[in-house]
Amino acid sequence: MRPDERYVIGMDSSTQSVKAVAWTADGTPRAEGRAAHVISTPHPLHAEQDADDWWTAACMALSSLIREIDPARVDGIAISNQRETMVLLDKDRKPLAPATLWLDRRAKDVVRTLAAEIGAERLHAITGKPIDVIPCVYRLRFFHETQPDLLDNAAQILSVHDFLTQKLTGEAQASWTSGDPFGILDIEKKVWSREILDHLGIPLEKLPPLNRPGSAIGRVTAEAAAATGLRAGTPVFAGGGDGNCAGLGVNAINPGAVYLNLGTAVVGGGWSETPELSRYWRTLASPSGEGYLLESCQRGGAYFVNWLLDTFAGSRNGARIFERLEAEANSLGVGSGGVTVCSYLVGCMDPHWDENARASFTGMGPETGMGHLYRASMEAITLEFVRSLNEMRRRDVAADRVFVIGGGASSALWRQMVADSTGLPVIRSLSNEASALGAGMSAAVGAGWYSGFHAAADAMSRLAEQVDPDLTKNHAWAELSHRQANVYLSLRKLNR
Repeated sequence: MRPDERYVIGMDSSTQSVKAVAWTADGTPRAEGRAAHVISTPHPLHAEQDADDWWTAACMALSSLIREIDPARVDGIAISNQRETMVLLDKDRKPLAPATLWLDRRAKDVVRTLAAEIGAERLHAITGKPIDVIPCVYRLRFFHETQPDLLDNAAQILSVHDFLTQKLTGEAQASWTSGDPFGILDIEKKVWSREILDHLGIPLEKLPPLNRPGSAIGRVTAEAAAATGLRAGTPVFAGGGDGNCAGLGVNAINPGAVYLNLGTAVVGGGWSETPELSRYWRTLASPSGEGYLLESCQRGGAYFVNWLLDTFAGSRNGARIFERLEAEANSLGVGSGGVTVCSYLVGCMDPHWDENARASFTGMGPETGMGHLYRASMEAITLEFVRSLNEMRRRDVAADRVFVIGGGASSALWRQMVADSTGLPVIRSLSNEASALGAGMSAAVGAGWYSGFHAAADAMSRLAEQVDPDLTKNHAWAELSHRQANVYLSLRKLNR
């Protein structure tokens, strides 16, 4: 470490853990701290956490980080948060009930109810979100119907970002991208929707103030400094949702840049100047504060591949199992010898928004082995993303390169699949913590390191090798896409 080196901290409070990373001006991760979260599932439809555990984990991660650097050299901190997760606090700022996570599905029976009350197209137009159980607004509607006293007694309705900024600074503050996933943000006006709040009978005062990403929202209090090791007075800047921050972390805030997170859930999208609406994506506020992100999302993603190996191959932890399967899959052509997968193991988001959808394998013969199933699974996940991307391109959304992150990005085969199926070069991000890096960029902009988000992303994003597409395979991928997309449609007809 250089004696004069300065840092910003990007803290990613995700579903399963908190990661706090100290970033230098060129995007080098100089030090980090981590702490785990626990998810509670007291009912098959419920996914909960104790909000106080978010703060405990944040304190542990930050304290571990600060042991490695001088806190006087930290010019600011910003938070990336798990989206569609909320907690209700009483007047004393204590949780009234466990926080509900984006995985929570207790509101599934009121989704269509609220859509009918306000209008599905109207809800989509205001919030940019197709009708689906994930946004917090449906849980608010559920509480309105089943536990009205809970809403009446709530003094604050907060995201993870807002809750942690309150712990750090003494006041809850939201950003445009932490508020966006609630499903009550007017994505064009960047204000809480009075139309939706009035329908739910929720006073505006229960929601935190909204802030542009990168803006100053407070300073670390003496109490928070004692708990975390941060220096009292350290500036805190608006960060936002983890998916939004990940797009920023790979510099996907420019026309033509597309991001793809091959993680537990597979999330991908591109930047748009206008808030284009479609069933093929969710329309999000951009982490730069300019324009929008159009984001496709698959709940299954790499989770589906892991489930396949754990269930049918003994375990994904076997000696060199991925190396063996990659070799087997690589020897097969596009289409996996006729094996076709529908990867909707835990329902489908875009484009069908069908939480009851299920997975399937078709086209198997006596020659079918695990390599066929493995490759066909990756093909299915890839093509779900490609169809969404193609719809974006039909709306004149520019796409000339794909930045890939997440565990699946380590697979050379998968990166080549993405390149060949999209016809675009694929570039791997060097940062495995793109969300924390995006939060760090927000702090860097707020601290005045850079003139704006474009300059920060250009300076701090770090990229590895590029894979170019084999355009001779484009026709084969197009044919496979047609066949693979029809599997779900055919099964839906059979099950009606």
